[in-house]
Amino acid sequence: MLVLAACGSAGPEPAADLPKLDITTLADGLDHPWDVAVAPDGTILTGERSGRFVALRPGVTEPQPIDADLSDLFARGETGLMGLAFAADFDTSRELFSCQGYTHGVQQDVRVVTWRVSTDWQRLERTGVLISGLPSRTGRHGGCRLILEDSDTLLIGTGDSAQPKVSQDPNSLGGKVLRVDSRTGAPAEGNPLPNSLVFTLGHRNIQGLAVQPKTGTIYTAEHGPDVDDEVNRIVPGGNYGWKPDRSGDWYDESVPMTDPDRVPGAIPAVWSSGASTIAICALTFLGTEWGNWSGAIAVAALKGQQIRLLKLSTDGKSVTAVTQLPELNGTYGRIRTVQSQPDGSLLVTTDNGGDDQILRVRPVS
Repeated sequence: MLVLAACGSAGPEPAADLPKLDITTLADGLDHPWDVAVAPDGTILTGERSGRFVALRPGVTEPQPIDADLSDLFARGETGLMGLAFAADFDTSRELFSCQGYTHGVQQDVRVVTWRVSTDWQRLERTGVLISGLPSRTGRHGGCRLILEDSDTLLIGTGDSAQPKVSQDPNSLGGKVLRVDSRTGAPAEGNPLPNSLVFTLGHRNIQGLAVQPKTGTIYTAEHGPDVDDEVNRIVPGGNYGWKPDRSGDWYDESVPMTDPDRVPGAIPAVWSSGASTIAICALTFLGTEWGNWSGAIAVAALKGQQIRLLKLSTDGKSVTAVTQLPELNGTYGRIRTVQSQPDGSLLVTTDNGGDDQILRVRPVS
């Protein structure tokens, strides 16, 4: 097994104990598909960042655009149609959540919107706004990953909108992990701050969220500035140390990603990319089909054009081994999302623009 310090963007050599992979293109011709969600009937849903929902139905070879009103979508830079999640009761409610930029007149923010899908997957009807007021300014650092913690609780990872005071402001929804009641949008039961959606603060730009099977521990993937992408282990009420307001209202990105000198008690990262970022995005946990890497974190990387694997220590607070999947190392370009499936395969989206793909990556030995 390969055991390495977690640093450097060049990455480790492939580990000898990795399974061989079978990689299948499920859909192509997409434009920046940000996320994927799989419905109980096997339909794969994605959303293009510039504003289009697309479904891939079981047994259908071509992706199918879905009619939806996205006329108020704010799509600029890193922001647009982003995270997706199906409601736990989707079989009966047909409801899903999207995280997306919003603009109307002078108003601009990022919102979690609820939709109802027609039974034939031809139409999406907007049914409401679960959460609004996630800060947005230029399109930088918009977040925004969604995942169900359980049937009643939605986790939302947000970005700091490239504004200096947002991530440390407990009254702002930016630069946070939010934990909300998925039916009402109210603070979830057990949140550390009374009457607050904020679960943790001090984040720069959360691009990935995952809940570890069996333990229920939450992990995030976050973009660093020029150094130190981070994977963080989420502790309720924790502060993760991003404080870029060294000079008043100047957004100072030269500060450390985690700064215990300026943020007492800042929680250190489980893993950091070190001296050069690889722009990590989604993360997920590998199933038993991955042999010696079962239970490891798989992290998608945009700039790094790879999927990196991180084997956690027993307590989940550090990383004991690092490798990457050689078959995907630079082969498909920028990788936005990686999501584990019940059969052990991974769904992967590329993020190159114009002819992006949804891939299924299956371990075969």
